[in-house]
Amino acid sequence: MFLGHFGAAFALKPAAPRVSLGVLFLSAQFVDLLWPVMLLTGAERVEIVPGITRMVPLDFVHYPITHSLIGAAGWALLIGLVYGLVRKYPVGGWVCGIAVLSHWVLDLLVHRPDLPLAPGDSIRVGLGLWNYPAAAVALESAIFVVGLWLYLRATRPVDRIGTWALVGLVAFLVVIHLGNIFGPPPPSAEAIAWVGHAQWLFVVWAFWVDRHRRAGCAVPLFVGSPLAATTNGPAQAHALGGDLPGSGWPWPVEKLGVERVETVFLWSRPSPARASLLD
Repeated sequence: MFLGHFGAAFALKPAAPRVSLGVLFLSAQFVDLLWPVMLLTGAERVEIVPGITRMVPLDFVHYPITHSLIGAAGWALLIGLVYGLVRKYPVGGWVCGIAVLSHWVLDLLVHRPDLPLAPGDSIRVGLGLWNYPAAAVALESAIFVVGLWLYLRATRPVDRIGTWALVGLVAFLVVIHLGNIFGPPPPSAEAIAWVGHAQWLFVVWAFWVDRHRRAGCAVPLFVGSPLAATTNGPAQAHALGGDLPGSGWPWPVEKLGVERVETVFLWSRPSPARASLLD
């Protein structure tokens, strides 16, 4: 699983708009970012065995720290707590924790039975979709496309970088994914570990993309609602942090992760417009 993990990160952005895409990439790929370190130190092992599955020639001999269910849950708890406490954003902490744990769940779908439930546990699980390439590729592509669609719905570019940096990131991820599928097996386990460190590039790239995009949601307003300030009288001071009467939107603004109103347009009758709430 490669693209699918990034698809999960994209998909979680609407759930916590204030969490950077870079943090979500870091969380969704955390165990794979840690895994190369474990390989180089000898704490975990992988062997190259062409034909062990129809898609991936790797035998994951020993990786209980990063890829056991208990290990992944522990890392999810740690990352979620640290983010939530440091950023004072509990929702973001929950979402980061879910992103970390999603890695194990998605791996479960494609790995052969080599994922341990706990360190030292002889029980290993995996549904083995890597032995059914068409199904594995279709599943992973669907996760990525849906996740990217959700991200695009939840954010908008503030400049050209916000558009083209995202296009470049997506294109690069797809190229790497195709290389993983159709390329030759890696030359050694050590090479896997060193190349694995290059995944930090995607994290940095995602931070860069997200700095040039803004999270938000479109809320319909009608003449007379508290945010109708531009053409229909002054806005009420309690508009931020209160319900949006007349809008059909029942949640307080802060619950959406929205920090300020950047632009306000009206849905008046008969002239429709819109209100954009941006993070």
